[in-house]
Formats: sequence, structure tokens, C-alpha cells
Amino acid sequence: MSIKASSPADVTKSVKELGIEFVDLKFTDLYGQWQHFSVPVDYYDEDDLFKTGLGFDGSSIRGFKSIESSDMLLICDPTSAFIDPVCANPTLSVIANVYEPGTLEPFSRDPRNVARAAEAYMKDNGFADTLFCGPEAEFFIFDKVKYESGRYAAGYAVDSDEASWNTGEWGPGHKIGYKGGYFPVSPFDGLQDIRSEMTNEMIKAGLKVERHHHEVATAGQTEIDLRFAPMIQMADWVQIYKYIVKNVAAKHGKTATFMPKPLFEDNGSGMHVHQSLWKDGKPLFAGDQYAGLSQMAMWYIGGILTHINSLLAICAPTTNSYRRLVPGYEAPVVIAYSARNRSAACRIPVSSQSPKAKRVEFRCPDPAANPYLAFSAMLMAGLDGIKKQIDPGKPSEMDLFEGETLKHVKTVKGSLTEVLDALSADHDYLTEGGVFSEELLETYIATRRVADVDAVRLRPHPHEFVMYYGV
Repeated sequence: MSIKASSPADVTKSVKELGIEFVDLKFTDLYGQWQHFSVPVDYYDEDDLFKTGLGFDGSSIRGFKSIESSDMLLICDPTSAFIDPVCANPTLSVIANVYEPGTLEPFSRDPRNVARAAEAYMKDNGFADTLFCGPEAEFFIFDKVKYESGRYAAGYAVDSDEASWNTGEWGPGHKIGYKGGYFPVSPFDGLQDIRSEMTNEMIKAGLKVERHHHEVATAGQTEIDLRFAPMIQMADWVQIYKYIVKNVAAKHGKTATFMPKPLFEDNGSGMHVHQSLWKDGKPLFAGDQYAGLSQMAMWYIGGILTHINSLLAICAPTTNSYRRLVPGYEAPVVIAYSARNRSAACRIPVSSQSPKAKRVEFRCPDPAANPYLAFSAMLMAGLDGIKKQIDPGKPSEMDLFEGETLKHVKTVKGSLTEVLDALSADHDYLTEGGVFSEELLETYIATRRVADVDAVRLRPHPHEFVMYYGV
């Protein structure tokens, strides 16, 4: 259930009227994971939550603080309050920003503070007053999963009742083939009711959902589309979205994952992000340029394409992301823009000619990204394009997935190592106005190199035994 709160007093009123037993404070670590703790209603204090803050140990949160200066504060945003759909006891959840104790300075490595700073930079410099975002986050709903990685053993397996590899087992026989999952009806699509339940829980929590459907891959690939919203609100919604998806799946004895490429030789899960700038209630991306875009929108695209590899370090932030960003699986690996052509990194949807519908869709991100950082980075790249009037070049109307075509176009970097190198070399556009701090970027890059790149690079891969055991 959503709470229409615009002030701390509104939240306090809801706590009393709705019989709330716990208030749950949620915040996001540097790498996109939600963290939380709960306060019994007997200890609820409006000033503590919304003014002076509640303390926690920042040294225990990835990417935050070292142990010698670990104390931090959470101060909640009352407009983010919602009734938690997962908890058995009546619980009101509220999303918090992280602050330094004593000074009450916004903590520079808090992702939500980064998004607030990006929005302020956009407004203060007169570009626009609103960035609307509309992400399309895909995910898989599996029936079972197992995985291990140790010194002498490693492996994984997933299973799904609808998967094509289960045709050899006794059952009803309605299976979805590889790349055959786009829009089939029941009984092939066996996840209709679970998706509807997820959607209803999102709506109750205040999210606006446009549609849901099965996606292209076999084994339960799914998409639930959110209606566009201002950047910070949408980043909050993405966190709520993932929370609800995982918990509704668990309720039904299934498991949901947002990892970009859990299946070999089938489509991965992306998070295409539609973006448009507005000012004083008017859309700024509609005009007389290509596909009905404005000159501002063209420059915005120029910024995205110019900084695309450093953007990917934030928008496609895992080693697994680069199992998805390969030719042949509808993944946008070509640095180009186009109307209708879904093989370009940037697409301009033309299903509507309304000025309000004019937008840019960046197709490279995936749902493993931290939404606060990803939306902020895309905005800062686009604004850099506007400020410098970066020409995106000519549009591409050809099929960019074809092998011969790929020989003549420029593609994105193909590994997390390479895009982290790109971010290290190209990040001045992110630090404009102090939006991303150098400290945040240094911490992010260093941790990703060790916790992600080296963690995979230094381990034998199970398939290496297939290839090399007999040499």
C-alpha cells in the first residue's frame, strides 16, 4: 500500500492510523544492494527519522567507510514511504539518505545522494528541471538453482519447468524453446499469475506499471515495465521492484535473478532506459531533427555515445554483463543511434509522434546496475553532450546484428576490465559540479577490480576442464 506523504507529519499520521508495528529504514550500498534495519513503533521518533538521523556502522557496508571513521547517519525521505508488502508484521518502509555525523553533510558515496546532486546540477545549470526515466528491467524466474565455487570444485545449474531442456521429462509438454519466449500465451507461459501478483504488489507500493509479459529466453525470462517517473523516484522504484520480484518468487517456491546472463546461448536480461528532459512542464527532446528529436536531444545522444565505455562500467557493472553484451542475442553492442532499429546502442522510439513521447532509449544497461548511479551517470553524459554540443554523427538504419555489418562499425568494449579502464581515463563529465566524487570513483573502480574482475580471472572455469583437462 502506498503512503501519500509529503512531510514527516504525514508519515507519523499513517503510522498511527494504519496500526504500524515497525518502521523499516532502507538504503542502498555503493554496488546497488538494499540494506535495512527496523525500528519498533514504540521507539518511533519523528525527529530521529527525518531530522537528526539514526546511526549505523558504515564500515560494515560495502564501499562506505573504514573502521576508524565508521559512524554514519540515516535521514529518511518522507515521500518514499510505503507499506512493506513482504513483512508479516505491519511494517512501513521508508528510504533514507546517508549523512556524516556532526556536520550533517550528505555522504558522497551514498548512491541516492549522487542522484540528488546530479539532479541539482541539471537544475542549477539551467539544462532542465526534470529527467524522466523509464527502465525496462528483465529478469529470470527459475524453479531451482544451485552453485558453488571453492578451491577444488566449481559449478552451477538452474532449472525451470517451462525450459526446453525438460522436454525429455514426463510432463504436460508445453515448453518454451531457446529464443522462443516472446509473448506466448498459457500454457506455454506458465508465469502469468506470478507476474500479475508481482505487478499488484508493486502497484500497492505506489509504483506505476504499464504492462508485464514473458520475454524472449526460455526458462522463465520476464519483464514488468514501469511507467516513466522523475529520476530519483524511479531509482527508488527500481529498488522496490527488485525487492518485490524476489520475494514474491520466493513465496511461490521459485527464485528470481537479475543477473544479466544466466543461460548460455540464449538471450540475457537487459535494462533499457528511456530518458527525456523537461523544463517548466514542457518536453525538451521534441523538435525537427532526426526522428522528430530536438537539437538538444541529438547532443544528449552525442554525450551518451562519446562516453559509452566509461558509462558501461556503471551501467553494466559485472563480469557477467559482458556475457550478454555480445553479438547475436539482440544485445546492443554497436556504438550508434537509430529510430526503430533495436540493434543500436541508442534507439529513438517512434511509436508515437506526440512531443511528450519523444525520448532516447539507451539499451546497453542491465538490471545488475545500481539505479541511482546508472541514471545519474547517463544524465551527466547527456548533459556533457549538450554543453559541448557533441554531434552524434549519422544514424544507422542497417541491421547492426549481422556479422558482415559488425566488421564496419565500432562496438563497445567487451569486458569489465576494459570499461573500468575507460572509466578511470574518462570521468571528468561525472565529477562536474561534484556530482560523483573522485573518492567514490576510485573506491568503485578498485573494488570492482578485486571483488569482480580478479574473483573471476583467478579461478579455473568449469568449461576449462572440458577444453584443457586432456592436454
